[in-house]
Amino acid sequence: MTVQSTISVGNVSPSLSLDFNGSKVSARRLELLVAISRENSINGAAKSLGMTYKGAWEAVEAMNNLAGVPLVTAHQGGRGGGGAELTAAGLRLVEEMGRIAALQVQFFSVLEKDTGLGNSFELLKRIGVNTSARNAFRGVVENVQRGAVNAEVTLRLASGEILHAMVTLESVRSLDLLPGKAVFALIDASWVILTTADENARVSARNRLCGTVSRIECGSVNTEVLLDLGNGVTLAAIITDESRKMLGLVVGSRACALIKSSHIILGVD
Repeated sequence: MTVQSTISVGNVSPSLSLDFNGSKVSARRLELLVAISRENSINGAAKSLGMTYKGAWEAVEAMNNLAGVPLVTAHQGGRGGGGAELTAAGLRLVEEMGRIAALQVQFFSVLEKDTGLGNSFELLKRIGVNTSARNAFRGVVENVQRGAVNAEVTLRLASGEILHAMVTLESVRSLDLLPGKAVFALIDASWVILTTADENARVSARNRLCGTVSRIECGSVNTEVLLDLGNGVTLAAIITDESRKMLGLVVGSRACALIKSSHIILGVD
């Protein structure tokens, strides 16, 4: 593990960067956590870092999903409004970032054995995953059902939701997918189909995740809809604005996301 920073004790510098055996954590994501703690607002944090409000929101959603526990909670009060604060896990992470950055590089062999920092080290590794897929989730494999060519892998997310992914037997072997294995699942937002929350609806899609619409970003043609699945886990879907209107989706609406098992990509650290 390597660390670079010009920080003094008790302060976190934007130059902070960490590398955990090749798993690099985006310094920008760490800066955003610190800024949210300071500004108590995602909008304010974004402005202080020269980020767009949408970009900051997406970074927060990605960190919450990848960490497996919420790091930031937000209270929306209209477009660009509302407040935000770090959770206990987020605050602990920021505080320990300051501790980590204040120490000299030669002491990191000792820090790695510090059980008090172990949980935050793991969180830093998780939120550092970079991917082009809009949705990235942490989960644990519960079951692997092998077929002649493919296998269905069942995993449980931090929200408690179950996902079923169809992968090749070669992928099962190469990723060493077994019950209890920690994995991450990638889902492109354009692969997600949204429906109204009709519990009696019958669909062919293997995965059906229901939640509450927490944010809507309308474009000239397409619209991004964010579903809150609970426990800080969110799912983004890209649909046409015409579809959004047809479904009557507004913030606070209940909706369900349909995802084919073959549209889920699995990975391991």
